Amino acid sequence: MDPVLELRDLVVQFYTQDGVVYAVNGVSYAAGAGETLGIVGESGCGKSVSVLSIMRLIPEPPGKIVSGEILYMGQDLLKLSKTGMQDIRGKEIAMVFQDPMTSFNPVLTIGQQISESSMVHMGLDKEEAKKRSVELLELVGIPKAAERINDYPHQFSGGMRQRAMIAMALSCNPSVLIADEPTTALDVTIQAQIVELIKSLSERFNMAIIWITHDLGVIAEIADRVAVMYAGYVVEEADVFTLFEQPSHPYTLLLLKALPRIDSYTSEKLATIPGSPPDCLSLPPGCPFAPRCDFIVERCLQENPSLQEIAPQHKIACWVDVTSGSER
Repeated sequence: MDPVLELRDLVVQFYTQDGVVYAVNGVSYAAGAGETLGIVGESGCGKSVSVLSIMRLIPEPPGKIVSGEILYMGQDLLKLSKTGMQDIRGKEIAMVFQDPMTSFNPVLTIGQQISESSMVHMGLDKEEAKKRSVELLELVGIPKAAERINDYPHQFSGGMRQRAMIAMALSCNPSVLIADEPTTALDVTIQAQIVELIKSLSERFNMAIIWITHDLGVIAEIADRVAVMYAGYVVEEADVFTLFEQPSHPYTLLLLKALPRIDSYTSEKLATIPGSPPDCLSLPPGCPFAPRCDFIVERCLQENPSLQEIAPQHKIACWVDVTSGSER
């Protein structure tokens, strides 16, 4: 199956007063129709920067997409003009942002904001767009949608705002939906509802979904494949079952050990990852995870490993076999 959206060797940097921030360093991943790709990693690892690059929303300056390709249906989005990208953004590729309160305009009604995209990209008139907005709000589970469409964002709860944000993203039937930590600010019950909603919408509309999170529990629930990022690099990529059953990068291994388990009956403390992520202003010459790694060998300090396939559909960037502790 050909991917709907594919990143190839994407490099994004920010030029600041303190120096160059190496935010994304040759990242590659892809998502096919009806597939959910989970991107996981610590804050600052480049997850959001990579998807903002897809949408061409990196502020320039200080940011710059230095090199790489972002292919949508085989077309490189980085070669499009601003006008050409506006035709793609919102219509073909839509995004649900992390904080729905700051993503809505507080002085416009929910209905006005959902209708705008339908009017711009689909050529609907005001009444048609309003009718479609009501249908979309009903689709995402907003009760009494015909009445609530005239409400302002502050009149919606956090969970309802996130549902309305999803409705707005779906207004033009996009082929790709990017969700940037859409459940972070919500309580656990609402998180579960949003996850189930997006899963059902993906199946119904056969969308490719890129789901960004630091929550491995959500990843286990929603993703088909997972890319683990660290310090601007993808360090492991596998299907979700392989990642949880056979994690092969030391960072992934420690992330999973730090995950609370409902089936654990021991009184052992949760594992922690020692140290801190590297400063992206001055990345070390070798593997960026080396200073925090339990499996470090001399080569790790000198050379940063590239992403290599160790099994079908399973790639890691590591010099060491974590099962044996020996160098590959």
